[in-house]
Amino acid sequence: MARMQWSVVPVCVAAMAVSCVASTAQKLTAGEVRAAHAVDVAKKQGEPELYALLKTMPKGADLHMHLSGAVYAETFIAEAVKQGLCVAAVSAGTPAVPVGQGAVKLVSAEGKGCPKDAVPASEAMKNQELYDAMVDSFSMRAFVPTQGINGHDQFFATFARFGADRDAGDWLDEVATRAATQNEQYLEIMQTPPFGHAISIAKTIGWPEPKFPGEMPDFAKLRDALLAGGLRDEVAVDSKAFADAKTAQRRMEDCDAQAHANPACKVKIHWLYQVLRGFAPQQVFAQTLLGFEVAIADPDVVGINFVMAEDGRVSMQDYHLQMKMLEYLHSVYPKVHITLHAGEIAPGLVPPAGLTFHIREAVELGHAERIGHGVDVLYEDRPEELLKEMAAKHISLELNLTSNDVILGVKGSDHPLAAYRAAHVPYSICTDDEGVSRIDLTHEYVRAVMEQHLEYADLKQSARTSLEHSFMPGKSLWTAEDRYTQRVGACSATITEKSEPSAGCASFLNANEKAAAQWELEHRLAIFEGHAGSVSH
Repeated sequence: MARMQWSVVPVCVAAMAVSCVASTAQKLTAGEVRAAHAVDVAKKQGEPELYALLKTMPKGADLHMHLSGAVYAETFIAEAVKQGLCVAAVSAGTPAVPVGQGAVKLVSAEGKGCPKDAVPASEAMKNQELYDAMVDSFSMRAFVPTQGINGHDQFFATFARFGADRDAGDWLDEVATRAATQNEQYLEIMQTPPFGHAISIAKTIGWPEPKFPGEMPDFAKLRDALLAGGLRDEVAVDSKAFADAKTAQRRMEDCDAQAHANPACKVKIHWLYQVLRGFAPQQVFAQTLLGFEVAIADPDVVGINFVMAEDGRVSMQDYHLQMKMLEYLHSVYPKVHITLHAGEIAPGLVPPAGLTFHIREAVELGHAERIGHGVDVLYEDRPEELLKEMAAKHISLELNLTSNDVILGVKGSDHPLAAYRAAHVPYSICTDDEGVSRIDLTHEYVRAVMEQHLEYADLKQSARTSLEHSFMPGKSLWTAEDRYTQRVGACSATITEKSEPSAGCASFLNANEKAAAQWELEHRLAIFEGHAGSVSH
């Protein structure tokens, strides 16, 4: 594709220690200069040195994380042993489809033993080859593309192999513990609660056949029928599932009993209701409606998102219809936040026409406040206008560098991050599925520096943006969106390593969860900048 000529902002100089997005006129503090120098020195010494430094850097939030995908394969194996599950080879089926060499999956035991041709998961504790096969089947570890199977296929295949409905409390403990060790404060976690009864209701009500291509159904009529048919009764079921997972996590971490709580207890967690986009319209609409109903009833569920491979047949076929569903439901539930996977596709994965509209429709029809991945933005119709629109509406990008590489093969200069930055679109670095990809958020910060040439100011901007664009309730600490130069009057005092909020500031923070998290981030950044580079790694 011919390189576009951008006129929206001045050209940024890569060597400058300020963000292309941040105002270059703002004077750097001594702490920022120290941290920028430490990052530059560590980068020259290599990725391990940079990782050691950035692990301690405050990162704010991870806004794009799927719960089951965030769990490492070793955890699934340990759970399978404890729960008496079995391991079976992945069948190629009839007709045969590529499944990857030596692929295995977890299956339930039958009666007193495992099904034919399956072995107890406990055998993996005595058989290194089986253990390795399980780790490799449940993640991207050791994956090498072969004829008929690429990284995209392996990535999405892992979820069915390890399952996703077993021990959400244990999973939360794992991800919160890992977040705490990396100086993260907040996780917005995507999870799909039980929806089997919702599917039954949707099937009973059915879906009207369009009279002509492109005709939209009467969404209001379908909503009324679903709610009257019992869908609203599922709200309490789903809320309980979310609450039970967090209760189990807190019990495991002894959060309520310890005088000095486990650091993982201090990681704030909210949920995003995860809708499966790759199914029939009646199921997607019913599940989406249920997600909106849960979000208005449960303050711990702060928004919704659509998941599953965006290039899937149904996902592509029904994309416009699904955005129209969201357009309608947003009109009924305008306070429910929406973030969407959009543009997680690349040339060759779908026909060229399929690359031209997903992000725009997510923004203009789906009312997305954040865009997950956004990789195809420069292949969309009128991309410069789209980027300007995202910047003007303060729609942020959830940046998933490793995920974009292993799934789509998009990395380095092929990634459109530079275009987003040039257009002043806010972005925050995220993990997507850190367990499947075998990474963590620090790894993504390192990759952003090494591959995308971000500097300390950019990383700091990302951390701030992650909290600014989170769906946490309450007002922001900052007076202007995406401009981190002036805090609200009550909290305008300089924040140092030893700062405590004034009485007036404390009152404001107590009333606004988002602002409280942002003040804490500024405090942590002051501590980091005060010591960055002072300890040899």
